[in-house]
Amino acid sequence: MKKMPGLEVESGIDKNLREGPIRVSSLGLEADEHDPTFHGGPDKAIHGYCSSHYPGWKKEHPVVADRFKPGAFGENFVTKHMNERNVCIGDVIAVGDEVMLQVSLPRQPCYKLNHRFQLKNFAPSTFKTSRTGWYYRVLKEGTVKAGDEIRLVERKWPKWTIERIQEYLHRNQNDLAMNEELAAIEELGKESRGAFQRRVAKAKAQEKREKGDKWRDFKIIEKTTQTPRIASFVLEAVNPKESTEDLQPGAHAKLKLPNGLLRSYSIVSGDRNKFELGIALEDKSRGGSRYLHESMAIGDVLQIGRITTDVQVASASSNHVFIVGGIGITAFLALAEGYHEVHYNFEMHYAVRSAADVPFRSRLEALGRSVRLYDRSKGEKMDIDDIMRTLKWNSHVYVCGPTRMMVAAKRAAEECGLEENDVHFEAFSADTSGDPFEVEVVNREGKVLKVGEEETLLEVLKREVGGDVESSCEVGNCGTCKVGLKTGRVDHRGTALTPEDKAGSMLSCVSRGIGRISIAI
Repeated sequence: MKKMPGLEVESGIDKNLREGPIRVSSLGLEADEHDPTFHGGPDKAIHGYCSSHYPGWKKEHPVVADRFKPGAFGENFVTKHMNERNVCIGDVIAVGDEVMLQVSLPRQPCYKLNHRFQLKNFAPSTFKTSRTGWYYRVLKEGTVKAGDEIRLVERKWPKWTIERIQEYLHRNQNDLAMNEELAAIEELGKESRGAFQRRVAKAKAQEKREKGDKWRDFKIIEKTTQTPRIASFVLEAVNPKESTEDLQPGAHAKLKLPNGLLRSYSIVSGDRNKFELGIALEDKSRGGSRYLHESMAIGDVLQIGRITTDVQVASASSNHVFIVGGIGITAFLALAEGYHEVHYNFEMHYAVRSAADVPFRSRLEALGRSVRLYDRSKGEKMDIDDIMRTLKWNSHVYVCGPTRMMVAAKRAAEECGLEENDVHFEAFSADTSGDPFEVEVVNREGKVLKVGEEETLLEVLKREVGGDVESSCEVGNCGTCKVGLKTGRVDHRGTALTPEDKAGSMLSCVSRGIGRISIAI
């Protein structure tokens, strides 16, 4: 194990060839080292790789051709004729006179491959082309050496090659029948089998949700003053659904308050039956945060609608940088904790009014030196331009805070030449006003709607068309309210759409038409 260049993360990916005999135990080769967070264990005792892939990689990436050599992918066994197209899950093979192995998993590439070869987004290309390698579990221990004969002893799943499993693991994830079939293969290691099992459970849960009520009753079971302006609320379902896994970091929930107000707030952590919110009392509250702070207490019931996630885990990035202000910490705290737990390289720059205004303090302190606090009461100022200019190679940036911070970060990112998919902006508010415009809804008998200068298209659609338009965050983050754009020009706002999406879609919660447009819902 050694530190990767420019990072604090250690890795055992860069292997060296061994000629002599070496002992194989249930956990792999004697004296081999790896990061136990994602690697190692019985299902990942030995990594196999096809040496015939290396000439292709050299041709595709000539600038770093010298890096593509046996051991570069972190493999333990290098074979010339075994590859992802002729190796099947569950295959039992004999190596030499003593060792017996079983193929357990396709290799799941991570950002360390990008960093190892200094190629951005290289890791996804390995599974897209099925050149990842595979893992073995050890059925019988013993000694092996270079040149030992490898013999196929048993093949139970001949149709499930490593390549075909990767088809449904990565490239075609929504085939429920295939997910169910793969979830039932006992020889498939926990990492991949668990992924298929979770997809099956998620699909069935989604089916139940679609048949059930859109709004669920939740009770406040904890209310804690985090700072003079921020309170946290732990909500628990009155009628819990079947047990669910933790929500993905970056989720937010839509609340219907007893006074009729609808608001969306970031979920700090939890699952679909019990989760925690952090809510700041806004200086110019429209009633939502003030009502929650001043009128709601432990035992009170409110309704929760759609829970969505719009923050994508940038697993292919070598370094993760959070630029956060105030209550914006709620959007990314769980994500930062996740990176800390799995030893990813990250740094958090957090600006607050004063030391007394730090919510979830103990959780932030647990992140250690990765968090840098900027206390405005002491004259400390976050230099966003400098943070952007000095980013480590292959960094991903996450931004959430006041409007001034968001604008400054967007400008700095553009000036530093960062690509759109290198930065995630999570807004808590949005400017939705603008010139009035007209909208023809082509799949509602050509109905024409007028959107006033202080109205949003979403508000008008809900009022005039009804419940056909879903929404969640209502500030342009999640994309739930997306409608099809048929004709006309649009002032696109929000961050949920890619440039390609904007050619045929718009966010009805924040974007505005110019003159007259036509849409489909």
